[in-house]
Amino acid sequence: MDGPDHKGLIYQVTKILFAHNQNIIRNDEYVSPSHYFFMRTEFEGDADVHALMHVLQTELPADLNLRINPKKKKDIVLFVTKEHHCLGELLIWYAFDELDATILAVISNYNTLQPLVGKFGIPFHFISHENKTREEHEEAVLRTLDIYRPEYLVLAKYMRIITPEFVRHFPDKIINIHHSFLPAFVGANPYRQAYERGVKIIGATAHFVNDNLDEGPIIAQDVKSVDHRQTATDMATLGRDTEKAVLSKALKLVFNDRVFVHNNRTIIL
Repeated sequence: MDGPDHKGLIYQVTKILFAHNQNIIRNDEYVSPSHYFFMRTEFEGDADVHALMHVLQTELPADLNLRINPKKKKDIVLFVTKEHHCLGELLIWYAFDELDATILAVISNYNTLQPLVGKFGIPFHFISHENKTREEHEEAVLRTLDIYRPEYLVLAKYMRIITPEFVRHFPDKIINIHHSFLPAFVGANPYRQAYERGVKIIGATAHFVNDNLDEGPIIAQDVKSVDHRQTATDMATLGRDTEKAVLSKALKLVFNDRVFVHNNRTIIL
């Protein structure tokens, strides 16, 4: 739940849940300096979800955004290019039922990773961008996505710029991972650029994708210290490990419905 703050919101919600014989397991709330209210409540018990939502909508202020998300695995499609490290991590998590999601398919603009995906029995769609405009390529991707209708798209090192028109089909539903050097080190070989500049930290950022490249709401970040002893190869290895960890953390937060997006920022409860 989120929206303008009102007195007694926590009391009203918990009273309604109690009246419907629901047991609250966890409750978190936050009020921003601009008096915008966020609340996430985990509860359990037999209930008619539609009837419960009707009561909440009737008894709470009309300017609140209300959602009841039954606990279930999210349906996702992964996007990749040629790098395997994030994809491999997610496939292993999925194989051992640790992802909180169902991977419906993998889409790539190269067929490099098809053998890896095939080992896990997941559909792989090679949609080449060669001899296509960006719009033509994205139209082909959208036709494939219509087959699966995923809840989220995960860009596991998908090295293609996505147009605002594509993003509008999945608002706050596309999750990307990138090295934290952007925008300082853009383009090819960011770790070589970082090495040549003598950086002291490297890291990774997971974020939602919006119309502005790599400027969407940040979900998770991490950094690792380095020094002059590390080569560019060492930094790339450490960076890949960091990217895997940050992406995994971000997906857990999102798939467990802990992330609110507001004014290009995230509130995580």
